Amino acid sequence: MPVIKILPHPEYCPAGTEITAPAGTSICEALLDNHINIEHACDMSCACTTCHVIVRQGLNSLNAAEEEEEDLLDRAWGLEPQSRLSCQAILAQTDLIVEIPKYTINHAKENH
Repeated sequence: MPVIKILPHPEYCPAGTEITAPAGTSICEALLDNHINIEHACDMSCACTTCHVIVRQGLNSLNAAEEEEEDLLDRAWGLEPQSRLSCQAILAQTDLIVEIPKYTINHAKENH
């Protein structure tokens, strides 16, 4: 199983951590399954950008972003060339390093 190293985030993962998840799982599902409660306002349907992450290592191992995801990413706060919507980024067998941006475009957070 690939290892996902999550860099420190003041709210979701203050000390940073490492988790494992089976290949074929989305980054968002892996985070949520490991009690890292990343925002996902559209319930992982590729309709918002609240689950935006920056893949610092291992980006090329993920499935290719589709046009719908790329269009949405244009609205994400802190967009970088390594940005993905975590609900659309599917794990392969390669380890990743992931950063959760400090902010999202959401004005209010919901508890899922």
